[in-house]
Amino acid sequence: MKRPKLKTKSFSIRTLREWGILAIDLITVSICFLGAVVLSQAYLPQRGTDLLDILKGSFICLPIVILLFFLSFWAFRVFKVVWRYARGRDYLRILGACITATVFFAMLDQIIGLINIVGTQNVTGELKQIIYPAYIMLGVFSTASIILFRIMYEFVYAKQRDRLEVTKRKRTMIIGAGYTASVILEELSRQDSIYNPICLVDDDPDKLGRIINEIEVVGNTKDIAILVQKYAIDAIIFAIPSLNGEVRQRILTDCNATKCQVKVLPFMSEMIDNVNITKQMRDINIADLLGRQQITFDDVGVASYIYDKVVMVTGGGGSIGSELCRQIAKYKPRRIIIVDVYENSAYNIQQELLRTYGSDYDLHVEIVSVTDYDKMNELFVEFRPQIIFHAAAHKHVPLMETVPEEAVKNNIFGTYNVALLADKHKAQKFIMISTDKAVNPTNVMGATKRCCEEIVQMMAQKGSKTEFSAVRFGNVLGSNGSVIPLFKKQIENGGPVTVTHPDIIRYFMTIPEAVNLVLQAGTFAHGGEIFVLDMGKQVKILTLAENLITLMGHKPYTDIDIVFTGLRPGEKLYEELLMSEEGLQKTANEKIFIGHQINIEIDKFSEELEKMRLISATNDKYAVVEQLKVLVPTFHHDSAYLEKITQQAETYRTEKQAK
Repeated sequence: MKRPKLKTKSFSIRTLREWGILAIDLITVSICFLGAVVLSQAYLPQRGTDLLDILKGSFICLPIVILLFFLSFWAFRVFKVVWRYARGRDYLRILGACITATVFFAMLDQIIGLINIVGTQNVTGELKQIIYPAYIMLGVFSTASIILFRIMYEFVYAKQRDRLEVTKRKRTMIIGAGYTASVILEELSRQDSIYNPICLVDDDPDKLGRIINEIEVVGNTKDIAILVQKYAIDAIIFAIPSLNGEVRQRILTDCNATKCQVKVLPFMSEMIDNVNITKQMRDINIADLLGRQQITFDDVGVASYIYDKVVMVTGGGGSIGSELCRQIAKYKPRRIIIVDVYENSAYNIQQELLRTYGSDYDLHVEIVSVTDYDKMNELFVEFRPQIIFHAAAHKHVPLMETVPEEAVKNNIFGTYNVALLADKHKAQKFIMISTDKAVNPTNVMGATKRCCEEIVQMMAQKGSKTEFSAVRFGNVLGSNGSVIPLFKKQIENGGPVTVTHPDIIRYFMTIPEAVNLVLQAGTFAHGGEIFVLDMGKQVKILTLAENLITLMGHKPYTDIDIVFTGLRPGEKLYEELLMSEEGLQKTANEKIFIGHQINIEIDKFSEELEKMRLISATNDKYAVVEQLKVLVPTFHHDSAYLEKITQQAETYRTEKQAK
């Protein structure tokens, strides 16, 4: 099979440009030659020589000069160099080409008597006296002139190129006119960037009309929408890393509503030293619109109890569990044991950690359910975990309403198994992941998690050497069970976005925040505590949906509709973080509080737990829910939905048996 021939263009814009440069070079050489002859004539001892005769002889020699320089330039490939990237050796090309052509011209004149050949004998003597010193001037003038032409050409060309590139760059508004903005402007001026700063916006009235790096402060943040239209802005850079709270939320929400690309700098505490600020910019995300600064914690305190310890994470492949593994790994534990019943997610975090820390990292993945006491016991015997983070649980509220027996088996008795084994094998700490839905629960999932908290408090009351504690927080943005992934899929599919109720509100935090809280809780844990995060104000799910639609480049209710589907079984309009009988106790971290421990009647609670174990084994949904109400007195459950699905299941079984 013949190789297809490459099609080449015989002529192109680049070729035209190269020939144009060469022509200008030769014209420059011609001017330099004639100028050298005229200047040399000024130093002749005989002043009577007619200048016109001298020029006549020079013009006769000029074609020879042009031919020699053309051949020399061609040989040295002077016109092929991209001069805006030229280095010293490229300028030496010009010097070499000019000297070579000059030397050949001088040699040709000496060998064949160039002046006599062209027939200007009447000025031969004088002209030769002029030509000889002109050799040197020709070489010097040609080299200097061509180099100067190159520099001037590239300067003009670069200016034109920059003007063209500026039109392709994004017209950018920078929010903030402080130090950070000045650094951004300086960095953008020194590097190739897609951003072309047009204006600055700042709420300080003293800065209005002032100029930073040639960019003017044109207004305040309340006029963002107007200024975007006035200056035809394509992108916005939020450059106030110290700002947080409601003001930050308002500004970013206004920026997001403009449909411009929005870039955000991290908070000041998250900035990386010795890294350009512009390289730390990121896209705006839904967490930026919550109006709360990312909460940070004391790494030193966490490192003190993680370093060189054997750490077990149950549910280690889930959204919270995998982030726990990532952050724990930074503190150099002796070993991490990832326990999960779902092998795919466990495998993913295993491979991520091995890529990050190397194949020799002491990491073990165990595919096992926490409901299997004997298998879990084998793991405790083999690995002797000192720190246990218990994140394994069924968390989906509507699904757990349909299978309360499975929620009880996995959440309650999975927790009970791991807690008993931690106590039996004298682990140092046991920290359980809980939820705000455990407070005055109205659904099965929340009730099982409250029961888990009671197990933790019971183990602490028994006087265990293991420090048992629970960490309670709200919804986690981006987790497997959060509304964000669902909303994103609905938006990608063209809508509608489904919200259960227009007034439903929730606490929110990011996955790193939730995990930081869990790790910090281990620092404060001494036994029996339920740690609660100050999560700020609750957020309307409807507002969250509207912001996410806008964030993904659409207009709510126009491009993507929002519909209300009604509260789901067991769902509340708002969640609580504390029960009425719990108070608040401060910790060293102003964002973390401890709910006062509630006394558990150990014998009675243990007896009711064993009853629940027997009931759940029968898979009797009604009996399971009723026993949950005994274990969790604050559980208030509407059994209408449970009755409905139970009836449907019974009808299905009856029809199947009839067939």
